[in-house]
Parts: sequence; C-alpha cells; structure tokens
Amino acid sequence: MKVGYACINQTLGGSCDRTFKETGNRCGACYKCLGGKAKHKIYTNRTCIQRTFDIDIVAQKIEDNLTDLLTILRWNEANGITFMRLSSEMFPFMSHETLGYDPTDLPNADTVLSLLTQVGDYAREHSHRLTTHPGPYNVLGSLNPDTVRRTVNDLNMHSRMFDLMGFEPSHYNKINIHIGSGAGDHDATIVRFINNFALLDPNCRSRLTLENDDKARMYSVADLMTVHNATGIPIVFDYHHHGFCTGGLSESEALALAVSTWPDGITPVVHYSESRVLEQGGDKPSPAHSDLCHGPMNLYGHDVDVMIEAKAKELSIATLEVIP
Repeated sequence: MKVGYACINQTLGGSCDRTFKETGNRCGACYKCLGGKAKHKIYTNRTCIQRTFDIDIVAQKIEDNLTDLLTILRWNEANGITFMRLSSEMFPFMSHETLGYDPTDLPNADTVLSLLTQVGDYAREHSHRLTTHPGPYNVLGSLNPDTVRRTVNDLNMHSRMFDLMGFEPSHYNKINIHIGSGAGDHDATIVRFINNFALLDPNCRSRLTLENDDKARMYSVADLMTVHNATGIPIVFDYHHHGFCTGGLSESEALALAVSTWPDGITPVVHYSESRVLEQGGDKPSPAHSDLCHGPMNLYGHDVDVMIEAKAKELSIATLEVIP
C-alpha cells in the first residue's frame, strides 16, 4: 500500500504554523524558524497573475517547479513515500484560452522537456505513483458550453503533462475530478457529463477518475456508479466526504463499490482526511480538512493506495493509524 500526500512538502518548503509548532516539526524553509536566515524554498507551484503574465518569466517558473519536483521526489524516496499528487500550478496558465501554450513551444522547451522526462524516469525507476487533481472549475457536465470547452482543454493539458513524462495512459496516473455542478439539476448533469466525456482526448479519458462529494445534495458513490456504468470511469472513494453524502451506503459498502470500478492491474486510490472542527475540539464534524490525521482508517480488507488530504501534508502520514 502506498500512502501519499498532495502537492506541497512542508518539510522542504512549507510555512511554520500552529500544527508544526505543536508537533515539533519545523517547516525546514521558514525564515523565522531559521533564525532570520534566508533559505531557498523547495516547491512546485510558482505561478503568476494574468495581468503580469510574461511567457519568458513563466517559462523560468516552470523550469524551477520541475527542478524542485525532482528534489521532492528524491526526498520522498529517502523517506519511504512513493505516492504524490502533483500541483496543477506547475505550468501556470497552460490551458488558458488566450495565454495557453504547449510545453514544446516554451522558450526553454529543451530544458523543460528534459526535466519532464527525468521526472517520469525517476518515478518509474523507483515505483512512485504520480497523480493530479485539477481544480473545481473543471465541470464537464456544465450547462455552459464555454465551461465545458475550458474543462476539456484543461483536462487534456493535464494529460499532456503525463504524456511528456512518458507515462502510458492509464488510471495508475489518474486525473481526478468531481462532477461539479448539478445542485438544482442533479440527474441531467450526470447525463451531460457522460455525453461530454467523449470530447476528451483518448489518453485523457484513460486517466480520468471521479470522486464522491461532501454535500448531500451532490454526488455519492451510488450516484457515480451511473457514470461508471456508462463510461468505465473508476471511482475514487473519499472517506471524509462519504460522511456527508452517503447515498444510503455504509462506509464499507461505498468503499467496496468504488474499489470494484477499477480495472484489473491498477491499484485503486482512496482519499483520507478528518474534520478540522473535531480536531480543534468542536463536537460537530465539518467538511473542512484537519491539519493531521489519526484514524483509524479501516480498509475493510481492500488493497488500495491512500492519498492523505490533511493540511500538514507529509507530516500526516506518520500520525495515521490504518486498519487493514
């Protein structure tokens, strides 16, 4: 079982906040923690705002992001972590309608493509699983054709990144999203999502997964089965979300159903987090994620890879108790 974290490595490039002071873990790059001495932060989400977009500056940010990603992967390997979600900000504005670009067209394309190859080679050599989770603006079942068009472009560009890393198109390197909209148009949104799935590039379709939501009016694992049955898209089971949107299923039932949607030979992925309100001493759980995770997380006998979505990132791996 691989247990991983999302996007930011707190040890190498995080910020010093309450969680790390309480646990005794320093961020490793915080100006205050280092006694006023500056240190280069290791992170992969250097970006910019649209108003200041400059392709030469952005190209350098991408190069720095990928260089630091290699550093993070080496740190992960040294610390026994072989699962990581990549930041969608590694390539700022890559899918933008007017500012967008292909990595092969960047001013430093040779360097960027070499770094992408190195990332892919390192991941394969050391059996690291790399995935992505594009933002909530990706709504494939939207009523708005412009939103659908932008979604298709953004998801295809995420898939393009994996192509350039040399990964074969499969759900091992998943691109995970939510259905998104549909609070007042629940069933029709599912139909539009199914129809619009065909608009994605074949490689992207082979990587796309769907996750259950954290609001009762949205999409449970039971709802997502309709999409899976029509498209073959696997379901990523989120433990924390399930508590707010059960679809009439118990935790063990929903997990088993989600796991059953994954193709043979690909280990299913689940998400795990806990309530921030409960962590801070409240008595009513909320969807907001906790800083750390303690569990126990019950796998009910399933073989899965676990993506932790706690705010303390890799520091939460050591605190989580797992029941096989």
